Amino acid sequence: MAAAKRKKILAGNWKMHGTLADARALARGLAERVGKLEDREVVLGPPFTALAAVLEAVKGTRITVAAQNMHWEEKGAFTGEVSPLMLRDLGVQQVILGHSERREIFGESDEWIQKKVASALAHDLAVILCVGETLAQRDAGETLKVVSGQVEAALRGLGAEAKGRLTVAYEPVWAIGTGRVATREQAQEAHAEIRACLKGLGLPADEIRILYGGSVKPDNVDGLMAEPDIDGALVGGASLEVESFTRIVEYRA
Repeated sequence: MAAAKRKKILAGNWKMHGTLADARALARGLAERVGKLEDREVVLGPPFTALAAVLEAVKGTRITVAAQNMHWEEKGAFTGEVSPLMLRDLGVQQVILGHSERREIFGESDEWIQKKVASALAHDLAVILCVGETLAQRDAGETLKVVSGQVEAALRGLGAEAKGRLTVAYEPVWAIGTGRVATREQAQEAHAEIRACLKGLGLPADEIRILYGGSVKPDNVDGLMAEPDIDGALVGGASLEVESFTRIVEYRA
């Protein structure tokens, strides 16, 4: 499938920001501005506490809602966790898994992430799988090895169940929240490696969308989106304001 035929995704990861009032206002503002777009997919990832409010705010639009994490079990003695069944019960359609903050701060292993991906897909949740290298790994020339290793660890054993419901997000850890951004060439190189890795795993690599994340802003999104293997963006801070995220969604490439 040609890059032009892969529907672009612009996803906002709100992380641990916002009250219910903030979430409603942001979601309603985005619903008015970009809620009817048909040629690209807009995804909002609010905190767990705001999922229901955001789902209500975007009802009747084309915007979809993603949770920021989940446990792989359906239920159990896992204090503070949220299960795939709970997300489906709310009406959530997608989940972000393997984000570097989950890996680095909370110690999530490749094994955990693989379990989460398999469980999400089994419960009919679309997955945005995050992968990316640290600054030390990039400086050591290990970027492609690290990124392909994370993809393989998370997706090994998957088959047809991933078709149409798997997105990968390349997020270099050194560019998240730092104001630094990978150059277009660096991002494209990593995206091409991920696509080759997906193909090696027997997955429909030409159909799976790969997003870039890492200090994506209105002033750099156009250049990034012009690259052939970049199919969208996973946006952090710039997704917390209606104007900035609208400009990103309406990128010009």
